[in-house]
Amino acid sequence: MDPGIAAAAAGVAGCRVREILDRIGGKWSLFVIFRLGEGPQRFTALRRSVDGISQRMLTVTVRGLERDGIVSRTMYPVMPPRVDYALTPLGHTLLDAVGALMAWADEHLAEVDAARARYDARAAHAQAGPAVPPGFPEVYPQQ
Repeated sequence: MDPGIAAAAAGVAGCRVREILDRIGGKWSLFVIFRLGEGPQRFTALRRSVDGISQRMLTVTVRGLERDGIVSRTMYPVMPPRVDYALTPLGHTLLDAVGALMAWADEHLAEVDAARARYDARAAHAQAGPAVPPGFPEVYPQQ
């Protein structure tokens, strides 16, 4: 591990780094950052482009990203009100990392699905308990 990364992960700085990583690594943040990397978007267009996100969760996500300086919000005084969201220069610095994570997930989706299926099969088998051969009584130690 890079000594600079190790130092940042230790102590008080580590708590702050974890706080930022919690924000940008949140369930919806990566998708929002990735979509805004394509250019500024209105709220409704952004919501349509992030499959499965509710209006409330998108609001919470963009507010948090705005607070951290990753997303900017521009409100236009028109009727009906128009609000655009865009990545800030700081937000643009995340695009390579976010894009790499999104590409990795897309590339390895089948492998992850197969691993989950194997895990679930093992867990189901373990939960069923050991098979008792015919002719052997089922004896469980009393506790």
